[in-house]
Amino acid sequence: MPNYDYEHQVCGLQECACALGRIFERFQSIHDQPLTTCPVCGGPVRRLISKPMISVPRSDAEIRDAGFTKLVRRDDGVYENVTARNGESRYVHRDKPETMPDLSKVISD
Repeated sequence: MPNYDYEHQVCGLQECACALGRIFERFQSIHDQPLTTCPVCGGPVRRLISKPMISVPRSDAEIRDAGFTKLVRRDDGVYENVTARNGESRYVHRDKPETMPDLSKVISD
């Protein structure tokens, strides 16, 4: 479920921890309507636009484990397979198709 941020517009109670501009989070289904009132004080709130949480593989091992192949150019027509799996050639040569990564190990129907 997505996590949405809401900002208080006005506090509905005199003695309340919900101050103007205070932000709180709420887990909601993507199909739920945005909140219009604070569940604590009843004051008006608005949903903020926030950046999504996207996980991107950072290391060569994470790239390989995610099913990708990373080739780094080493010379004219020569690439190093830095995510080589067992049985794969570490270096890929343009004119030698047998050195190409075996994609059948990663791609399935």
